[in-house]
Amino acid sequence: MHTTPSAIELTDLAAPRYSVKAQQVRDMIASLADGCTLTSDALHAAARDATGLDDFGADDYRERLDVYLGALAGLDDMHDCGRVNFFSQLSQWLKNRLLLTDLLRRHPEIHDIELAPPVVIAGLPRTGTTHLHNMLAAGPTFRTMPYWESAEPFPAPAEIGAEPDPRVARMEMAVSVMDLLLPHFRAMHEMTSEHVHEEIQLLANDFSTMLMETLAHVPAWRDYYLAHDQSPHYEYLRTQLKAMQFLRGGRRWLLKSPQHLEQLTVLKRVFPGAVVVCTHRDPVPVAISMVAMVVYTSRMYSAAPPVRAIAASWTDRLERMLAALVRDRDVLGPDQSTDVGFDAFMADERRTAARVYALAGEPMTDENRSAIDRYLADHQRNRFGRVTCTAEMFGLDEHELSERFSGYTERFLT
Repeated sequence: MHTTPSAIELTDLAAPRYSVKAQQVRDMIASLADGCTLTSDALHAAARDATGLDDFGADDYRERLDVYLGALAGLDDMHDCGRVNFFSQLSQWLKNRLLLTDLLRRHPEIHDIELAPPVVIAGLPRTGTTHLHNMLAAGPTFRTMPYWESAEPFPAPAEIGAEPDPRVARMEMAVSVMDLLLPHFRAMHEMTSEHVHEEIQLLANDFSTMLMETLAHVPAWRDYYLAHDQSPHYEYLRTQLKAMQFLRGGRRWLLKSPQHLEQLTVLKRVFPGAVVVCTHRDPVPVAISMVAMVVYTSRMYSAAPPVRAIAASWTDRLERMLAALVRDRDVLGPDQSTDVGFDAFMADERRTAARVYALAGEPMTDENRSAIDRYLADHQRNRFGRVTCTAEMFGLDEHELSERFSGYTERFLT
C-alpha cells in the first residue's frame, strides 16, 4: 500500500537546532577537540599510532593534504565538533594509506590482478544514481562495497580475520551518530553500514576527490582540485579495487559517483572497456535539492552555515560539471555507454536494469530478477519522508538556473 510521504521542511539551515540527546552527543564529541589539532604532523602521528605502521606510500599526497588543511583553516565558523570530525576523517584516510601500503608489501601479487572492465554509474545526486546502484547491486553479478568497507577498506593487522569484523561495528556507531545529528539526511540519501557506497570514498585516500568539497565550504580546495589531472588518483583507486578484490573476492566492480561526470576521459583511460551509465534529470530541481543536502550537512562543522555562499558555489560547480559532460560525453561510444532518463527509469525500473545488464554483457538470470524484485519491494521511494525546498531559500532563481543549465538540457533532455 502506497502512502503519501510526509513533507520535511528545513527551517534551521542558517542556525542549526538540535534535540537534547543530539546536543549531549555534540558536547561529548566537542570535549575531544583539544586533542584534535588539524595539522599534518598531528594527523600523521595519529595514523601511525593507530596502526603501528609508518610507510604512507608515495608522498605526493602531502601537498594535497596541506592545501585542504589550509582551506579548512580559513573557515571562521568551524565548531569543536567539526574539528573532531575532520581530524577523525583525515586521520582515517591516512590510516587507510598505511594499511594499503603494508598489504601491498606483504602481497605484491595484488598488482598482477586484472580487473574486469567495471560498470560505472555517473550522474548528479538526485538523478536516481543511488537507487540504480543499489538495485543493480542486489543480485550476485557485481562486486560492490558496503559503507563500512568504503570507509575502512583494509583491516588493521590486529583485526585481520576477526569475526565479527570490528569495522562493521564502528560504522554502525558512526551511522547512529549521523542519524542523531542529521535526522533528515536519510530522507535525502539513505545510509546504513551495509548500504552500497561510492568509490569516491576510496579516492579520498589519495586526497583528491570531489568528496572533500562536500565536507566543507572550501573554494580554495575546489580550485586546486580542478586545476589538476585526476588520472593518478584514478590509478590509485584502481590499485585499491584490486586490493579489495584480493581480500574479499568479487569478479566485476559496479561503481558510482557524480565525480565521474567530469572525468569521463580519465575514466576511459584508467579503466579501458568500462561500461558507463549516465543518468539525467531536470537540472534545476536537482541543483536545488543538492544544495539543500550540502547546506544541511554543513552543520556538521559550521556553527552558522553560510547558506547563500554555499548555494552560489555549488550552483557554479554543477554548471561546470554538466558542461564537462556535454563536452566529453562522446568519448564513450554506444557500445560501452548509455543514457538513462530519470522519469523513464522510475516508470520501469526493471527494464532499466535489463538494459544495463545487456550493455555490460551480463545475463539477467532468475536469481538477479528475484534479487531486484526484493530490493524494489523493500525500498519504496520517499519512505523516510520528502524534503521540500525552494530556490528562494538559498537565494537562487529557477529561471536563471534554467538558463545556466540550458546547454546540458538541450543535449540530454530534449
